[in-house]
Amino acid sequence: MTADSLTGSRIRERRLMLNIRQADLAQDVGISASYLNLIEHNRRRIGGKLLVTLAQALGVEPSVLTEGAEATLVAALREAAVDARRPQAELDRVEEFAGRFPGWAEVLAETHTRIGALERTVRGLSDRLTHDPHLAASLHEVLSTAAAIRSTSAILAEPGELEAEWRDRFHRNLDEDAQRLADSSRALVRFLDDSDQGSERRGIPQEEVEAFFTARGFHFPQLETGAATAAELAHQAPELEGRAAQKLAASALADYEVDARAMPLGVFKEALTRVGMRPGQLAREFGVEVHRVLRRLAALPEEVLGQPAGLVVCDASGSILFRKPVAGFSLPRFGASCPLWPLFTALSQPDVPIRRQVHQQGRAARDTLCFAISWAAEPLTFDTDPVRRAAMLILPGPSAEGAEDGGVPQEPEAQASRPVGASCRICVRRGCAARREPSILRGSQELEPVSL
Repeated sequence: MTADSLTGSRIRERRLMLNIRQADLAQDVGISASYLNLIEHNRRRIGGKLLVTLAQALGVEPSVLTEGAEATLVAALREAAVDARRPQAELDRVEEFAGRFPGWAEVLAETHTRIGALERTVRGLSDRLTHDPHLAASLHEVLSTAAAIRSTSAILAEPGELEAEWRDRFHRNLDEDAQRLADSSRALVRFLDDSDQGSERRGIPQEEVEAFFTARGFHFPQLETGAATAAELAHQAPELEGRAAQKLAASALADYEVDARAMPLGVFKEALTRVGMRPGQLAREFGVEVHRVLRRLAALPEEVLGQPAGLVVCDASGSILFRKPVAGFSLPRFGASCPLWPLFTALSQPDVPIRRQVHQQGRAARDTLCFAISWAAEPLTFDTDPVRRAAMLILPGPSAEGAEDGGVPQEPEAQASRPVGASCRICVRRGCAARREPSILRGSQELEPVSL
């Protein structure tokens, strides 16, 4: 049923809301009750003067009776039905439901949105509780301190007299342990606090740095124009409270500053328009390494790049050093990422550009185009082991036709999307040879083989 055929339903709902009898409304507008009944059951179309008269009698604008439900509301209801996996849902009557009961429709759509947000929060917290080494260390500190306080208290509570020197020492230890417990508890609460005032999450330097970059959209006009230096921005940022966070941010901003000087924004935009999404060719044009082009592309505003972009940088151990999240590709906050990511493939093939189209399964599954490469972070010598880094540019959406991998021809099968996950603990994929541990998500095969 189309939106414009629901005028009668809206007239009926409005009349019932005002507690007006059908016969009384018909008399007020000068038509028979039987004709009004046909109108209210959408068996007679209505317009012109009669519509205006009915709207005046019901105390609303004519557009309230004629316009259909908001497209976003209808779309939200359809999404709720699909997510509920209820094939018997009457999807063909969703517009009628939204038109007749707009209040309940909004409640249902809002509830669906809230449930989705809570599910994402639960998954994020589960991943955090499972893999966050800092959280584990903080909990261990709290439990150890509590155990020390209990032991000291038990000694003081034992019958018998203690020498004054030992009693004072135990009291002093008890006071110190209690203070340490209070400090650890406050730090733990602060670490876990995810207030609704913003997306920033504090507690460790990496999170302060991420909050700093996120608040500025990962783009810094001051460094583009040379109006400020990386050190100045890091020192003045209110999000960076600790010296460690300032140092990490200054290092990342220094890379940004070097990239901006080698690839000025205006010139780079022109080259990107002319060349397209070809990191290898862009690197040759500017005479820079491919990984710097990947960083530069991720730092461009979405309106300049023409699409959202994410970035991940890791070291040789696979630990995430820098992350720019992007919708459509889930990035675990702490380590234990999917080993099938092109990022880690690049680590096994030093200095070889990798182009992969992957499909990350999950609630918002979609195809994603990834460019990755690893490089030596320090000059190679005969007396030291190489220190390697890897970077991966993430472009959610359909594969870009004609995009290349930086100069290395791809085998035909590389063009098909390859399934990957986010982290084994929250991955729904089944039968994955790279799985390290069972998933906590319902519906996964908890007893499938795990690689050791």
